[in-house]
Order: sequence, then structure tokens, then C-alpha cells
Amino acid sequence: MKFFDKAAAYRVIPVIAIDDVNQALPLADALIEGGLPIAEVTFRTEAAAAVMRLIARERPEIILGAGTILKPEQIAVAQECGAVFGVAPGLNPRVLAEAQRLGFEFVPGVANPSDVELGLELGCRVLKLFPAEVVGGVKMISALSAAYGHTGVKFMPTGGVTPANLPDYLKLKTVAAAGGTWLAKKEDMAAGNWSQIVANCRAVVEQVKGL
Repeated sequence: MKFFDKAAAYRVIPVIAIDDVNQALPLADALIEGGLPIAEVTFRTEAAAAVMRLIARERPEIILGAGTILKPEQIAVAQECGAVFGVAPGLNPRVLAEAQRLGFEFVPGVANPSDVELGLELGCRVLKLFPAEVVGGVKMISALSAAYGHTGVKFMPTGGVTPANLPDYLKLKTVAAAGGTWLAKKEDMAAGNWSQIVANCRAVVEQVKGL
């Protein structure tokens, strides 16, 4: 997965729900300054599409993903907005089929062995474990890896990942990257507290270097 591999090279992907398009470029600049030029902008807000369009046009150095993709038609929207990969909380075969039809890199969500087997059968080799901590976290990935690691499958745990438990996730060979919801919080963006987001990103970059 070309673009996802580029994102995964940073080991942590900021997962962002952004309400105001005016926050898009300051956010992108904060991610760049912090050393994490990646953003998974989730379709949880009405501003998401406009935010992605603006970032893709004005800050092309950002590796841009679209998150919370729940419907097949959102794949084309994500591509049109400039996203180069997509992520979903679950595994909807119709959404996956549309992503494959359009040649769009897509990471569906899984929560148990049956989900993993379905994903593998449908051609996926990178799967988002969600909600990671709720379904067992590091222990769950270790168990899944014992059963399916020989297939080459990789996981992207998201949901409950924190700076405290991040090292435990990233030390697992089957973890491609982790989704970081703490890096750019809504309250910091609303307050214009971009320096905090820069600091969060820098801290993660340093943390990853030490692993």
C-alpha cells in the first residue's frame, strides 16, 4: 500500500475530527512543524470534506487520509478531496469493494478473528483494530498475530492508544502504525492552541525514535 506505507513510516497517524475549515491550515502547519506531516481527517464533522480539500491544495506535503468512511459513496468523495488513503471503524464489504474498484488505498476496521478472516479473504493486508483497548489492546493483537501473522497481515490499533501504552503497541511486529486521537484535540484546535499540537507531535516523534 504505497501511500499508507509512507504514513506508517511515522508509526503514529494523527486522527482528527475538525469542525471549522478555518482551522485546517493552522492544523496542517502544526503537524508539519511537529514532524508528523500526516492527517487522518474523519468524516465525523460537516467540515471534513472542505478541510481535506484545503489541506490537499495548500499543504500537499501532508500525507492525507480520510477516516470514518461508512458508505461506498464516501470513497469517491475522499479521493475528490485529495485523500490518498481511507480508514473505517468496521469492515463493510460494499465500501471495501468500492475502494478496490477505484484503486483507493483503504484500511477497514476489525475487532475479532472473524473480521480478520473476512478482511484477508477480501484482499486486505492492513487492518485497523478498533476500538483497540476495548477489544483487548496489545493482548488481542498478540493473539491475532499468533493465528494470522503468517499471512503477512498488519494492524493499525486505534481507540484508547495513549503515549503511555504506545510503546507496547509499536513493539509488536504486526503493528504497522497506531492511530493517535490525542495529538490534535478538538479543544486545542478550537482554542487556537497550535503550540500544544506541535509539542504533542514532537513528543511522539521522539518517543518513536527511542523504540
